[in-house]
Amino acid sequence: MKEKMLKLMLAVILLFGFQISDIMIAHANDETGPGDVEQQRWWKRDKQDKAERDFPDLNGGPEDQTRQQPPVDMNILQQKYPDTFFLRGRTDQNRIAITFDDGPDPRFTEEVLNVLSQYNVPATFFVMGSRAVAYPEMVQRMNNEGHVIGNHTYFHPNLAKEADIPTLEREVSRTEDALNEIVGYRTSLFRPPYGFLYEELVETLAEMNYSVIGWSLDSLDWEEDGADAIAARVVENVHPGAIILMHDGADWDGDRTFTIESLHQIIPTLQEQGYEFVTVPELLNIPFAK
Repeated sequence: MKEKMLKLMLAVILLFGFQISDIMIAHANDETGPGDVEQQRWWKRDKQDKAERDFPDLNGGPEDQTRQQPPVDMNILQQKYPDTFFLRGRTDQNRIAITFDDGPDPRFTEEVLNVLSQYNVPATFFVMGSRAVAYPEMVQRMNNEGHVIGNHTYFHPNLAKEADIPTLEREVSRTEDALNEIVGYRTSLFRPPYGFLYEELVETLAEMNYSVIGWSLDSLDWEEDGADAIAARVVENVHPGAIILMHDGADWDGDRTFTIESLHQIIPTLQEQGYEFVTVPELLNIPFAK
């Protein structure tokens, strides 16, 4: 009998203790002092600062500050090097290629991939080597879902401003090696940051067995002027054989939310108009790997 009474008393004490503990925790959460609030804010700022420090940014500067008049017009380079430099595909077929630059970006790339999956659209991603190394699982997902991976340099320098062939070779080779480690092939597709190249750089890329991929339709999504404006720019200027430039990555202060939203307008509208989305190597009938 005494044993039963002791067990009952112990159970009551434990139950009462749990209730008191819950009340104290709730009270503490409701009445956080100024020092505690400041500590939480400090922790959040520290976490954000660390993320910004660890995020490989665009060495040549953000698109809206750097993308001015190119040193050599891409049309001139395409005409001079027709077997190396490409801006569009065949114009007698309703096939187009949508491309994304500057990823992978943990803030936006996954959502871009989700939209492409929703509409069953393949794309070509020109990725930065430094970001591919930082977020290899995103590059693996691109590859696993049928997208093609291209080389967009390691740190996104302004190659024309650098005016240095060893810089180009280092940036391209380092990215090629990194991507090969992640997806298991050496891409033969290259897109220069900002679209900036000059003749000697194109010739060097040809010697490195790369096809240089420009674009014939710029969405200007880096201007961040709204999803409707981006979608209208693409839909109103699309043409058979178009290579469409968009971005799944940005500098730390950039935002590609409008790009993601615009895809929900662009893709179904163009599909209804009879356009077929294909990858760049399919559009151009060129190899995607060396």
